[in-house]
Amino acid sequence: MTFKQFALDKRIIHAIKLAGYTTPTPIQSQSIAKILDGYDVMGLAQTGTGKTAAFTLPILQHLLKGPKQQLRALIIAPTRELAEQIHLTTVELGKGTNLRSLAIYGGVSKNSQISKLRKGVNIAIACPGRLLDLVGDKYIDLSNIEILVLDEADRMCDMGFLPDIRRIIKLLPSKRQTLCFAATMPDDIKRLTDKILKDPLRIQVGKMSPIKSVAHALYPVPTALKKSLLFAMLEQTPTGRVLIFTRTKYRARNLARDLAKRGYRAEALQGNMSQNKRQRAIDGFRGKKYDILVATDVASRGIDVLDISHVINYDIPDSTETYTHRIGRTGRANKTGEAFTFASTEDTRIVREIEQAMGSPIERRTLQDFQYGNFVPDKQFQGKYSKLKHSKPSRRRRRRRRSRIQSKKAGTRN
Repeated sequence: MTFKQFALDKRIIHAIKLAGYTTPTPIQSQSIAKILDGYDVMGLAQTGTGKTAAFTLPILQHLLKGPKQQLRALIIAPTRELAEQIHLTTVELGKGTNLRSLAIYGGVSKNSQISKLRKGVNIAIACPGRLLDLVGDKYIDLSNIEILVLDEADRMCDMGFLPDIRRIIKLLPSKRQTLCFAATMPDDIKRLTDKILKDPLRIQVGKMSPIKSVAHALYPVPTALKKSLLFAMLEQTPTGRVLIFTRTKYRARNLARDLAKRGYRAEALQGNMSQNKRQRAIDGFRGKKYDILVATDVASRGIDVLDISHVINYDIPDSTETYTHRIGRTGRANKTGEAFTFASTEDTRIVREIEQAMGSPIERRTLQDFQYGNFVPDKQFQGKYSKLKHSKPSRRRRRRRRSRIQSKKAGTRN
């Protein structure tokens, strides 16, 4: 299979060769022809599967016919990094076509973007906030949009952009082609796509599964002992940057506060925070102002930090897809990482589902010297994968703990 089978313009075929593309990826081979035929498409594929070219190539082909000075295609992306990446791909694959694209996002001056808009743009790749700003200032006219793309729609949902997306959609012509690409299909996105896609084709490539560079361990523990276990684990385990996931906003906020009281550089990231505060929390974590970030699932796809050594599921996620996204924050860029999950008896079902998705059991562990009280970890999750391994503190941690105890004793005597 080659790109020639799609009957693309020879200028686009030439650009594809220059870009080093040889054969279409699965998402490209299944999507491009259908998009060229005018179908609305719901594409489910992980990052790195070639979905950007899957919608960029048919957009370029479509825009070769018709007015050249109008904005006719709009691609909405959740982050400026992704918007810039899509823009560069569009420029690369559109060489020789005289089609113009522009990345639109906040955090930079509007003047350069306004200047390019005045010269004429065919494709806008935009983050929702800055796009609405420019629309409100009358610098962008969306009345001629023929193709709308929502890229990483599930991540936009996580980041709280759905209200902005609904506002943008109301400004677009009802007669248009709509494409939506995501890695998963949360309920909010499903409700949105049900409204805006017309008889869409659903194309799914691959199956979400945890990455191989992460070691997994499950710690059976009753809910009442989770916080004590976390504190003991952080005391005994050599860590770098740690990302802790909780199920509720309240728990994320309180756990971050309790960690800070114990001397850890910790911050919370949860949905009640404004976008600016959330960004400051992420930037502080990325910039090493904080060593620990306690987050709800708003952060499972929104954090791109390469040196996270540990992900701790303080509360087990409610689906295998969420588990995959959470632990995917560690073990990145050819590095290894560890994912620890606290699980109580009522979590048995989701534990089994995660293990089935992984195709292997999750190693059971207990923390040595931790006081479990009447709770007997060995009796939890009985069956095929019930064997436990005791997690011992490292030699360096044991020395540090003895040193602290001796210092405290010396201080008491004085």
